Amino acid sequence: MSACGKTESVGSLVVRDCGLAPYREVLALQQQLQEQRRAGSIADTVLIVEHPPVITLGARKSANKLLASPEELAQRGIDVVEIRRGGGTTAHNPGQLVFYPILHLQELGLDVSTYVRTLEQIGIELLVELGVASERHKGLPGLWMGERKIASIGVRVSRFVTCHGMAINIQNDLSIFRYMVPCGLDGVVMTSARQETGGSYDMEQAKAKVTALLHRHIERASLCGRPGMASGDARPAKTRES
Repeated sequence: MSACGKTESVGSLVVRDCGLAPYREVLALQQQLQEQRRAGSIADTVLIVEHPPVITLGARKSANKLLASPEELAQRGIDVVEIRRGGGTTAHNPGQLVFYPILHLQELGLDVSTYVRTLEQIGIELLVELGVASERHKGLPGLWMGERKIASIGVRVSRFVTCHGMAINIQNDLSIFRYMVPCGLDGVVMTSARQETGGSYDMEQAKAKVTALLHRHIERASLCGRPGMASGDARPAKTRES
């Protein structure tokens, strides 16, 4: 399993850079860290990663819409993984920046809605630094440029601790989205920072920018967050991917 070698710790938040790592490997690491965070044996942690081509299927079965058979996808080198997070079908590939926060929301004093808005704000500010203005669409977590979608959110919260997270299209090959209906939203068009600006980006610089934003916003959210997370297993229905 990848050790996610480069680690940066500021305050109480640890950010680990996993480089380019297979989705299944990082999923197993998330599950391990989630258990450790619930037990109090690690601090709040965020994994930053790029993935080889993969399509993931979320917990909302009606939103899982593939437009190619698993056999065809395998021939094209695209893995397919079923997971337990909010939302439906999404895709990851190199050039897309993905981050997975493993946070104890109760200790931060955050509810799920505040947490999702915090992720969105991090994405908005990262994209501004890349020359792209994005926005929220009410009822559809993630980030948009008009009718074009540039970032997706899908989270799961179990016994107050988060996993999964946010994927921001920076300079990834958008053709992978032709094999699925993103988030189960018929007619949605995916875009990227490169598609919008025509520029190219240094992914290491993008990682450094999102690391700084994570430290800033998660610490700020912990000061401003609202109590009120229900006890038990908080399901991802409020934070479905879209």
